[in-house]
Amino acid sequence: MTINEYQNKAVETAIYGSGSNIIYPTLGLAGEAGEVADKVKKVLRDNDGVFTNEKKKEIAFELGDVLWYLAALSRDLGYTLDEIAKANLDKLASRKERNVISGSGDNR
Repeated sequence: MTINEYQNKAVETAIYGSGSNIIYPTLGLAGEAGEVADKVKKVLRDNDGVFTNEKKKEIAFELGDVLWYLAALSRDLGYTLDEIAKANLDKLASRKERNVISGSGDNR
């Protein structure tokens, strides 16, 4: 399956009101990313930083939710996931070429 095929299938399950198409998936993306971070935090706290196969699977399920919201938000902004991925790789390649890949700031 390609990333765009995933996006097309994923957004078929999107159920949220019109007029809030960008807000809803943005909030969902933030929430699911927080769930990923929370599961990682709990591995550090409760399992001495040992990521068992079970914990990795739990995190992977949350990453799937992150991907769903990313697919929905990208679509609602008018982009395919392939376009988002390509633009990101182009940005990173440019930063690497200009030796500014580390550091902070969007416009480096």
